[in-house]
This record gives sequence, structure tokens and C-alpha cells, in this order.
Amino acid sequence: MVSAGLPVVAARDVRFPRADPVDGETLERARSIVGSVRDGGEVALRAAIAQFEGRRFDPLVLDREQLKAAYKRLAPDTRGVLERTCSRITDFARAQRACLATLEIAVPGGRAGHDLEPVARAGCYAPGGNYPLPSSVLMTAATARAAGVGSVVVASPSSDDLMLGAAWLAGADEFLHAGGAHAIAALSYGFEGFDAVDFVAGPGNRWVTAAKAVVIGRVGVDMLAGPSELVVVADETADPELVAADLLGQAEHDVDAIVRLVTTNASVAQAVSEACASQLAQLETRQVAGVSLAQGAAIVCSSRQELIDVVNRCAPEHLELHCAQPGELLPAIQHYGGAFLGTQSAEVFGDYGVGPNHVLPTGGTARHTGGLSVLSFIRVRTWLALDAQAPDEQLIADVAALADCEGLAAHAASARKRLRRPLTRLRSE
Repeated sequence: MVSAGLPVVAARDVRFPRADPVDGETLERARSIVGSVRDGGEVALRAAIAQFEGRRFDPLVLDREQLKAAYKRLAPDTRGVLERTCSRITDFARAQRACLATLEIAVPGGRAGHDLEPVARAGCYAPGGNYPLPSSVLMTAATARAAGVGSVVVASPSSDDLMLGAAWLAGADEFLHAGGAHAIAALSYGFEGFDAVDFVAGPGNRWVTAAKAVVIGRVGVDMLAGPSELVVVADETADPELVAADLLGQAEHDVDAIVRLVTTNASVAQAVSEACASQLAQLETRQVAGVSLAQGAAIVCSSRQELIDVVNRCAPEHLELHCAQPGELLPAIQHYGGAFLGTQSAEVFGDYGVGPNHVLPTGGTARHTGGLSVLSFIRVRTWLALDAQAPDEQLIADVAALADCEGLAAHAASARKRLRRPLTRLRSE
């Protein structure tokens, strides 16, 4: 029986190497799969489903009426859970959308600004190889709808009514029965009777991540995510049993999941480690969680500043603050995907739809990437309108001069033709 606790280490002994989101071998294999589906269309996609998923779906793509039928097959209690969860996700996403505004300002010779336009068609991937994950369907598809996306398709290897019903509730127009790299390829390139999308979002395994890396440029993608992560910051006020429960909740995701406790109190670290061992022994998923836990760490820091430095170096996907004043500590931490403040704010509530999205950056990418949101599905399009009746001569002169400096004569001429009177060409010395 796996029952070891969380290894306790000093901060000075811990390294946080930043790995690529996917290994080279998986990337090359995914490239081959994507190319096959791109070139072979539905026939190649069906062959990949048979090879990698061991099943056959007919029809391969479901419409809204078929999704609605699946939703109606669900038990009333289950429908209620999905409805309430979808409503909370949608409310948060709509509030985010309401924060975004168009822009118009005066510029020399006219006006400029930006407008906000959602992508026309989005593909929302939801894992489901071992268990149905309707939360991922809701997080992606409901957010896309709140952003104003006109056409939403969900792709998943799961055909469970939970997944199909969640897709209907979230507003999906279609459901593609496919998973892995071949699903990302189908979303990105389409096939006869199924249109390609403009943007792909959603969590997945290394094959999904690798395929996203292959299709970037052909379509937009939300992020290249790796194994899930949780860092818990705890002080002497923390409850070791709660902290251990939260760490194990993350550890059971996958043997590669990353769980860390960060504290300045060695007694807290030891107490949490012992609580982890005790709870792990009774956990149904201990064979997975135990491996992840053994690879994690309870990191003991010598000072508050060292604790902050350690967390920032981790740049975790999920950050829980089990401390007396979490609101005071959070501003000092620069890098995280989603923060959970206080002992009641367990990461599990983020997973299952309190409001903020659970699709978050991993592997240190929180240093430059935020989580999935309505912003992911929206394009900021700029515009410029200069007045032909009152051109700004200084602006034109500056533009022409800069073009001259770069040796682009046609650029300079294009600017000068907007003048009402000739402008002497500026010569470099």
C-alpha cells in the first residue's frame, strides 16, 4: 500500500527546471498524425479513432438536436448540477466580457481606435478517455458562447451522455466524437461536411498539447499545457488536514501532477506530510496520487521573502494561500494561473465551476500566459481614420522621414502623396 508522506526539503535544496510542454518524440509523432488527418480527411480521422481509441462512432458529428436528446436522458438531479455549474461559469465570463470596451481617441490628423470581435468558430476540446469530464465542456464552450463566438464545436473521445448533455447546455452547435492529436487535427483542418475552426481551446494529454503545437498558425490555441500543478502556501494558522486533502486532490489527477507545499514553518511542513500519508492510505486513487505525492515536496523557507521567491520561481497553475492574511500576501506574488485565497477556497472549487475558468497555464508559463477566458476568444482589431480635408503635415513629414531612414522609397512616396503641397525629401547625411 502506498502511504508515504510529502517529502520535506529546504528551499535551498530545491530546483525548478522549466521543461518544454511536450517532448520531441511525442511532437514528431503528433506531427505525423496531424498530417495524416489533414491530407486524408474523414477516412484518416476514422482510422485514427479506430487505432488510438479502439472504437467507431456513427455519426461522427452530432448536431444540437442529438445533444439535446442526450441532455434529456440525464437524471433530473444531474441536469440540475450541470445547469447551476454552467450558470456560474457563464455569469463570470459575461462579467469579464462586460469589462472590455471599444476604444476611440484623437490622433494627429484624425481618429484611431479598436473594436472587439470574437472569433467566428471555436473548437473546445474536453478530455474523457477514462472518465467523462463535463466540467471541461462547460468551462470551454460556455466561455466561448459568453465571448460571443458564433459557432462552437466540442470535441471529445467520450460519448457519455454527461458530455453530450453538457455540450448542449453550454451552447455547442456540434460535437465531434474524437480525441487526442487526431481530434485537434480535425478541428484545425476540417473535413467534408465539417468546417475547420479558427481557435482551439481546452485541456488534454501530451498528444493534445503536441498537436496544438503543430497547428499553431493554422489556428489560434489557448495554451500548451503540461501536467497539472498546485502550490499551497501555509503558515502556522493552516489546518494540516485541509492542506493535505487539497494536495491529494491535485495529486490524483495524474502520476505526473506536481504538488508542493511552501512554508516558513518546519512544524507545519511535517504535520502536512504526516496528514498526507494518513489520508493517502485510505484514498481510492492512492496508486496514482501516491506517485505524484512522492515526487512533490514540502518546501521549508528561511524567510517570507524566500517563500515569495520560491512561489514565483514555481509560477504554479494553481496557488492556494492557507495563511492568516492571504489578501496581503497575494500582491507580492507575481506568477500564478489562478489564486485561491483562504482555507475555504480549495482548488477543487475552481475545478468545478464557482466562476473563474479552470483551464490555466502550467509548466512556468504563468510567467507570460493567463488562463482561458472570454479574452481568449476575442480579437482586438485596430482602425485608423485620417482626415483627407485636413492632413497633419508634421505627421506626414515624420512618416516619410522614417521611411527614408529605412530605405523604403515607396513607403515615403505613399505618405507624401497625402500632402496638399510638396514636401522636400529628407536626405541622410
